[in-house]
Amino acid sequence: MWTDIVAWLHYGLIGAEELGVDRGQCDEMAKSNVPAIQRLLGSAGDLGSRLGLDNKWMSRAIKATGNYGEMFERNVGKASPLKLDRGLNATWSKGGLMYALPFK
Repeated sequence: MWTDIVAWLHYGLIGAEELGVDRGQCDEMAKSNVPAIQRLLGSAGDLGSRLGLDNKWMSRAIKATGNYGEMFERNVGKASPLKLDRGLNATWSKGGLMYALPFK
């Protein structure tokens, strides 16, 4: 169960970046009519309950840490002392290898 939660957290943070959901607008995006965003942020679907969590768990994680891109930039990217390029750690849509399973 723990490994499932960690895996879906990883997918969710990447998915949030792909969908344009970031730390600052997470609450506003939860009101979106886009089904993928609704499932990600717990407005629809039941992934959280299937993992033994409530459905707002991913929303809280994004608000606490940001999406994958925000975390990368802050910890090892251009906003950090390391100043690394995203390279292969970019999402697939931006030339990288990061891809998230859909939240369903």
